[in-house]
Amino acid sequence: MFSKILIANRGEIAIRVIRACKELDIKTVAVYSEADKNSLHLEFADEAICIGKSPSSESYLNISSLISAAEVTDSDAIHPGYGFLAENAHFAEICESCGIKFIGPSAENINLMGDKIKAKDTMRRAGLPLIPGSKAAVKSKDEALELAKQTGYPLILKAKAGGGGKGMRVCHSDVRLVSALLTAQSEAEAAFGDSEIYIEKLIQNPRHIEIQIAADNYGNIIYLGERDCSIQRRHQKIIEETPSPVVDGRLRKKLGELCLKGAKFINYRSVGTIEFLLDSKGNFYFMEMNTRIQVEHPVTEEVTGIDLLKLQISIAAGEPMKIKQDDVSINGAAIECRINAEDPEKGFLPCPGAINFCYIPGGKDVRVDTHIYSGYRIPPYYDSLIAKVITKADTRLQALKKMDRALGEFLIEPIKTTIPFCRDVINDPDFKRGKYHTGFLDKFLQHAEE
Repeated sequence: MFSKILIANRGEIAIRVIRACKELDIKTVAVYSEADKNSLHLEFADEAICIGKSPSSESYLNISSLISAAEVTDSDAIHPGYGFLAENAHFAEICESCGIKFIGPSAENINLMGDKIKAKDTMRRAGLPLIPGSKAAVKSKDEALELAKQTGYPLILKAKAGGGGKGMRVCHSDVRLVSALLTAQSEAEAAFGDSEIYIEKLIQNPRHIEIQIAADNYGNIIYLGERDCSIQRRHQKIIEETPSPVVDGRLRKKLGELCLKGAKFINYRSVGTIEFLLDSKGNFYFMEMNTRIQVEHPVTEEVTGIDLLKLQISIAAGEPMKIKQDDVSINGAAIECRINAEDPEKGFLPCPGAINFCYIPGGKDVRVDTHIYSGYRIPPYYDSLIAKVITKADTRLQALKKMDRALGEFLIEPIKTTIPFCRDVINDPDFKRGKYHTGFLDKFLQHAEE
């Protein structure tokens, strides 16, 4: 097992990693930018070191500063969390070349699954079903138009190196397709340094279902049920739950076993998530694989009783998993609401600034992963996620009731947050019945963004 881990991240995920390390008797090193000098993760880590100025490009994305911090503190491993450098193969390679363990899969796996076109082709060869569309990057408008003729509209353009909705465009006509191709290529180049775009048939109003997997270095591999991540705004997840209201035991097993095939095919070793689109007829299609811990991992922990961070760390340390597939059981239901410092009444405008008063909800089976406190100042440089509220109960409706109570207790003043928006969604009659899809929030957003 590692003796000291440097956490190359900030906020709630940094605290989450520190907690796992403490329970594994591992020393921790927190890194921080100038804007995060009063961040809570510095208080909980054994050591803290400043790695640069406030912009993430000069701190949390600065590979040389992170490696220097690891070397000067004698850290033998780096945990990247999520975001920033968590899926950066170059960073993983540099860590390994410096004799520092990167807590995650191999750089080869990160590269392969980070390239959406290669990922799709690889999973097709592994036996996973794909959405109809281009098998390679689309180079010209003529190529795009020919594909549209073969596949039919509507289509969706996606960035090969993309994520978070960047470079995505929906097209219903030839005219729209030609203009959207140029726009998507420019946006992808600006966001990822890679302008390549691929095209897929648009699955109308699908569910976004992801399967959590874990694989060690000895051929042991398991899946830990699914998460329904269909409640999204601009392709960014807002509310997640497990089990999904539309996934039964038979489908869960089918999806899980396909994920094991895919992970074995690429010799995957770490925790990870394979994501699918599920249509209204029950057909499902591989979408992508995330080679890191997910923001929404807590809901899986709550229903399985398995600490995914500790599992991820132990796998990276070379320990065999003690959990077999037969040991995995889904008990009850869990739901997570992401709380962002944004004003839903003003088009979800980010709301950085000082928190004068903060009260965090509690009670049985209420979990809040956060880094905020009374007196904390939210910096304007980073993602607006400031907390995650997770509730668990024997049934989905009980978990929702508990979530409504918890959100009602969560006070963050005077900062505007998405707490009221999340309450509106979970109290919607259709959502309560489990009748939702990736376009479900449109009726809420039309009012909120006017």
